[in-house]
Amino acid sequence: MPVIQLPSPSGMESYRLGLPAAYQAPDVSLNRIAFAAAHVVADPISAADPWTEVAIDWDATLAYRRYLWSHGLAVAEAMDTAQRGMGLSWAQALELIQKSVSEASSLKGAVVFSGVGTDHLIPTQDFTLKEVESAYLEQLEVVQQAGSRVILMASRALAMIANDPEDYAKVYESVLRQAEEPVILHWLGEMFDPALAGYWGSSETDIAMDACLQIINANSEKIDGIKISLLSKEAEITMRRQLPERVRMYTGDDFNYAELIAGDDQGYSDALLGIFDGIAPAASAALAHLAVGNLDRFHEIFAPTVPLSQHIFGAPTRFYKTGIVFLAWLNGHQTHFTMVGGQESARSTLHLVELFRLADQAGMLIDPEMACSRMKAWLVTRGVG
Repeated sequence: MPVIQLPSPSGMESYRLGLPAAYQAPDVSLNRIAFAAAHVVADPISAADPWTEVAIDWDATLAYRRYLWSHGLAVAEAMDTAQRGMGLSWAQALELIQKSVSEASSLKGAVVFSGVGTDHLIPTQDFTLKEVESAYLEQLEVVQQAGSRVILMASRALAMIANDPEDYAKVYESVLRQAEEPVILHWLGEMFDPALAGYWGSSETDIAMDACLQIINANSEKIDGIKISLLSKEAEITMRRQLPERVRMYTGDDFNYAELIAGDDQGYSDALLGIFDGIAPAASAALAHLAVGNLDRFHEIFAPTVPLSQHIFGAPTRFYKTGIVFLAWLNGHQTHFTMVGGQESARSTLHLVELFRLADQAGMLIDPEMACSRMKAWLVTRGVG
């Protein structure tokens, strides 16, 4: 296996790569719904200024969605992982949704749910609840017209102007009435987006949870499920046990997903995860083993991916997209490590070196020779080697 010199705080160290993981998974229908929140591939040779303009390589972006669908995963489109609100504009997000839905229509079993939010607004204290509601409805209409199911994203504008849980209830109930099919709600924690601190009307998780549950209970026929991204398994389990029977919990916990998906004697979580973008083969195989009751193999497959995920989503968590794209590049899914908004610079050299090690130890480097070659070339750009 290839050997590479990697930097560490104490100097250069020799590292020998291991073999990629090989999965023998049963060909069965899954008993968990599993979404991968998918990243976008930037156009590396566009003349657009990456800090002010968005240039997307559509062929590579759609190819990656085909890769995720080939592993039996649904795609959560135009979400945080696609740099929604961190480089990707609403106009670009809508184009992405339309292209992804069109691509899915040609593939049997391909599923797309897409983010609906208010990110075309620039939040100010001058907005009214009615204006935020109208912004949600504007996006909802065009996403439904595109043929996509809906993930109702958290709103920075609403977080800025809402005074209490009742304000959230007014907006969400009005928007949900216009949903043609049940939607997935998304509770995105402030570790992912600091502008969403105090969502649902309180900075206290239990109070916020109660407010959210009241909205769900009052509108359960319009809600397929809720994804919570708080990186707290305790909070997720607590909320999961209080959901109406028909409403699913989708784990957004990239630290504890294996345990939450496996569940307990009182229930389990389905999955809507950014890390599934990077570990699709492992996720697909683990979930297949879970479907046939092989819980030991399920945990055996997921166990080495958890340290990798915890590292990628480490604080400041909002920069996890950099690690997701870096892993996709190492694995040959794109020809470059360039990101929308110039976000390839958002993680340190040592952070990405540790990601490389952890990906290798998890068996997630599909072609170690290629990954090693790309890593060497990238280190040179960072002044190493």
